[in-house]
Amino acid sequence: MKHLLTAALLPMAAIAQYLNDPILPPLPQWQGASERLQLSVDDPRATPAERSGLSRNPDYRETRLWLDALVAASDKLHRVSLGTSPQGREIWMVVASKEGTADPARLHANGRPTVLVQAGIHAGEIDGKDAGMMLLRDMVAGGKGALLDRANLLFVPIFNVDGHERRGLYNRVNQRGPEVMGWRTTASNLNRDYAKADTPEMQAMLTAINLWDPLLYIDVHATDGIDYQYDVTYGYNLAVGHSPATYRWLEDTYRPSVDRALTRAGHTPGPLVFALDNTDLSQGLSLWNPSPRYSNGYGDVRHLPTILIENHSLKSFRQRVLGTYVMLEHTLELLADKGEELRRAVEQDRARRPDPVILTWESELQPQGWDFKGIGYTKEISDISGAPVIRWNGQPQLYPDLPVTGRTKPGLQRARPEAYYIPPQWQQVLARLRLHGIQMSRLEQPQTLELSSYTLQHQFADQDYEGRQRVAVTATEHYERHTLEAGTWRIGTDQPLGDLAIQLLEPEATDSLLQWGFFNPIFTRTEYIEQYAVEPMAQKMLESDPALKKAFGQKLAADPNFANNPQARLRWFYENSSYYDSNYQHYPVLRKTNP
Repeated sequence: MKHLLTAALLPMAAIAQYLNDPILPPLPQWQGASERLQLSVDDPRATPAERSGLSRNPDYRETRLWLDALVAASDKLHRVSLGTSPQGREIWMVVASKEGTADPARLHANGRPTVLVQAGIHAGEIDGKDAGMMLLRDMVAGGKGALLDRANLLFVPIFNVDGHERRGLYNRVNQRGPEVMGWRTTASNLNRDYAKADTPEMQAMLTAINLWDPLLYIDVHATDGIDYQYDVTYGYNLAVGHSPATYRWLEDTYRPSVDRALTRAGHTPGPLVFALDNTDLSQGLSLWNPSPRYSNGYGDVRHLPTILIENHSLKSFRQRVLGTYVMLEHTLELLADKGEELRRAVEQDRARRPDPVILTWESELQPQGWDFKGIGYTKEISDISGAPVIRWNGQPQLYPDLPVTGRTKPGLQRARPEAYYIPPQWQQVLARLRLHGIQMSRLEQPQTLELSSYTLQHQFADQDYEGRQRVAVTATEHYERHTLEAGTWRIGTDQPLGDLAIQLLEPEATDSLLQWGFFNPIFTRTEYIEQYAVEPMAQKMLESDPALKKAFGQKLAADPNFANNPQARLRWFYENSSYYDSNYQHYPVLRKTNP
């Protein structure tokens, strides 16, 4: 079992036909050198997917049994548990190394770069699982053991294990195979969850990232959207983001090398692509600058190089699996040669302390367009919907110099704080920060410090999203002396995950814990004043405070809505009285800015 794989190319007639083929755009024929990676259906070494000619993928139990047998037959593999799903299924990871260790400290001590590959966060998009199983097999029993001489592999075959088992023929209408596939979201109907980390699955993954400390993280998906020639598209953080040195390595070293390997193998690689208008390519393309709720956005702010693979869902499952195999294999080869360069880039990014810190981004036209390898199409008015509809014809077509728009213009910025202070009652927030691996310390004695705080104007979203009621805010900063009680937690930003702490704790940041609803109780009024009490109180306030009397008169004159609203007028006095709840709309996290 130690010889190189030499399986013959499968004839086109053997390529699977899928249930939804009649309603999808035409599928151009494809053959490539990567087909030699696939074993024949009757080869005893074949994975469950290969036994079907790469048309179906195994369920949870079959996957587990096959991997357990592979692990038992090799001294280079170990299977470790990351945790348990809400429905009670184990989330496991296979550790592949030359020494065959299952200990994070020993793996790190061998000095070789470690790649963490995650498949099936969207369990219907399962290409990475079957590609990774083939690669593991070949590393221990197919002549590719040299890959582990200079790199380590951590492989999570099924991240969303419960969604994986919600299997069916009709789960992803726009995707060509596998024949039966899992569901996109978790059993709790949650999706990508990096920043808020509500799900047990994501909590297990973040714990694993902290424990195993990979140099590179790969998240494998299959994309939706328009038709095009590319079969393997992938993206990562942008140059304007939080990890510019990492971006430069990925853009200048990783992408050219991986693109050449994929092209040699018969695939058509491309950058992660989205159309501004799926019915009109002339409107151009969208350059994605992901926020920390996504793996590549989280990797950017955490300074963990993260690659989001989005195989083209309209290509066959077989083609997508083989392209993923090529990309994963070449990643290990490249890191063996260039891993130290990437490590130095990560160290540079972790040492940065940008000031001010960018919290939001705005869209702008990019200086350079993109020659896009698309597919020809016509547009017509649908008899069904009455709206324009695209009819892809399956013929390759180059769309030269399409405009590209991306969220790369800095929006809201704040001065970088030296530290944040969080009262101990916000236990869920503190637990999330610990889960991410952010360092913090507890005040053992009261301290009085000059700090800033935010008062917030807020707007709740019209409906829940990802299991939470999101809230958008506008913050006004105030400076004053605060006495911090013993038990308050200090989160300094001069640490490797300082940028992540800022993005989670600055309330106006897109994926802050506040915007995800962790602080929603501060927007609830819990104390009131009755009309019979506010009337005499207001009269006394006007008699004793000339400045207040003047302000009241000016507001009456300037704001007719206020003047004609008796309840608003009474509320104004309550809000300006000593009885008013000073914590209402007051963000409880305090900031210490640099001197």
